[in-house]
Amino acid sequence: MLNLNQPLNAAGTANEDVYKILIYDKFCQNILSPLIHVKDLRKHGVTLYFLIDKDRKPVHDVPAVYFVQPNVSNVQRIVSDASKSLYQSLHLNFSTSIPRPLLEDLAAGTLNSDSIQRVSKVHDQYLEFVTLEDNLFSLAHKPCYVQLNDPSAGDKEIEELVEKIVGGLFCVLATLAVVPVIRCPRGGPAEMVASALDQRIRDHLLSKNNLFTEGGNFVSSFQRPVLCIFDRNFELPVAIQHDFRYRPLVHDVLGLRLNRLSVQGEKGGMRSYELDSADSFWVANGSLEFPEVAVEIETQLNKYKKDVDEVNKRTGGTHGAEFDGTDLIGNTKHLMNAVNSLPELTERKQVIDKHTNIATVLLGEIKERSLDSYAKKENDMMVRGGIERGDLLGVLRGKGTKMDKLRFAIIYLISSETINLSEVEAVEAALRESEVDTAAFQYVKKIKSLNVSLASANSASRSNIVDWAEKLYGQSISAVTAGVKNLLSNDRQLALARTVEALIEGRTNPETDVYLSFDPRAPKSGSGASSSHLKGPFKEAIVFMIGGGNYVEYCSLQELAQHQQPAKHIIYGTTEMLTGVDFVEQLTLLGQKMGLGNVGSSSTPAQ
Repeated sequence: MLNLNQPLNAAGTANEDVYKILIYDKFCQNILSPLIHVKDLRKHGVTLYFLIDKDRKPVHDVPAVYFVQPNVSNVQRIVSDASKSLYQSLHLNFSTSIPRPLLEDLAAGTLNSDSIQRVSKVHDQYLEFVTLEDNLFSLAHKPCYVQLNDPSAGDKEIEELVEKIVGGLFCVLATLAVVPVIRCPRGGPAEMVASALDQRIRDHLLSKNNLFTEGGNFVSSFQRPVLCIFDRNFELPVAIQHDFRYRPLVHDVLGLRLNRLSVQGEKGGMRSYELDSADSFWVANGSLEFPEVAVEIETQLNKYKKDVDEVNKRTGGTHGAEFDGTDLIGNTKHLMNAVNSLPELTERKQVIDKHTNIATVLLGEIKERSLDSYAKKENDMMVRGGIERGDLLGVLRGKGTKMDKLRFAIIYLISSETINLSEVEAVEAALRESEVDTAAFQYVKKIKSLNVSLASANSASRSNIVDWAEKLYGQSISAVTAGVKNLLSNDRQLALARTVEALIEGRTNPETDVYLSFDPRAPKSGSGASSSHLKGPFKEAIVFMIGGGNYVEYCSLQELAQHQQPAKHIIYGTTEMLTGVDFVEQLTLLGQKMGLGNVGSSSTPAQ
């Protein structure tokens, strides 16, 4: 795109001699941000870059590369730029396919202002997703969970949202140039997205310029990957609980966003850091528990000091002997080696300093909020299915932010097999004591009591409950009931990882045998679950979570991929990456929409 849509040169960069201007909108800025740094833009000949809605001065003899979403305001802006002859030529790249009416507006607008010759090319890039790491992407759709579970949401809103998610997933598949086999649980948003995506790919495969040429860029092109689609309700606690691994902690506590974060520097002032695949320490240690990370930083620091001493020793000329010509050659060699190893040593030191700073700030938060004890106790609750009452109230009256306590209380609710009313009341009282808005807690309690009555009801009355629940909750009930058994996974491999493993291996399994299968390449009638190729085994999987994902799931899927024999390739994607706080804020919103929470209390949740 930066090479004006021409192939790149041997070094993999655009032609530097052609200076150009890059123009993007907010959405596409977020797509670019994790992928390319400002210093890299220079290498591609980009001298200036602007947001499309800012006022810009003309630069007459330079081409402009636009990367924007295809919407009305962007198209109007492009027409106005062309008619003012701001740039020599306009290379338009839309983040996804531009709808016909907009394309006609663009043509008419540039024709009327006699500037159509300025538009060199129009490209549909199919890039409506944010790539955070090689195996991690987000569609950056906010606040998806609320929209899907909002009792007042009409069919139209739900359909629009599903359409948006399908559009984003289509972009991911088009970029990978691969048509997957799609698997998902029955009912709820996962099935809606899967069947709409199946239809979208089918329609596309009929068109002449098909994006899915056989082969594609995937590692083993002769074998198709499996796309497993889930909905957040499939495993709720993961989105809420505190985790003690490095990546999830940094995300949850320090607010990692688009691979960047800002923390207090050692000498005061804020320091901004990037954490991405260029940072070898982050890649290697992201899924370790925090104490192990601290030890690893120490180890790396000692190794660095040793290597510095080694260089000093070699170049320090501490022989004490008479200086003679023969040693000169040896010494020059040592100096050369030392000079060559300096950049590598400096870089290592920067990485060590960065993670020392991040870990120090984390440690401060962990101690102040006793996050280690939150993580441990939540884990115990999930495994044992409960907690001693004294322990429970102790945590709620102890250290931690309001949000930490609320998250802990919700995990308690989800993990308890039965609801003990007096205990729940005591929990609500303790939350109110700390001035916590209980709307999210009450929302989960309501959903939970529905589940309990569903589980205990016999089939005749069960259908009545479902009818009543669907009136109350709109779409979400099928997903809610589907999630009951998953809420109580005993071994601590996440239910998600366990299910994905079963889907990849293709062995029969009572949980996944009932999953739907779609094959967009198969004739429509024969897409029943009988076709054997739909069952796997697969070498590659794309796992997609509707309603918000997190680094806990990402780490657990990467571990699963590594432990497979031979190692598999798993990509994890989600509608948006959420911290525990972000997710509980969405639950709070849902609770408020249903009139729950401490109405009239002074605490209002963050928007």
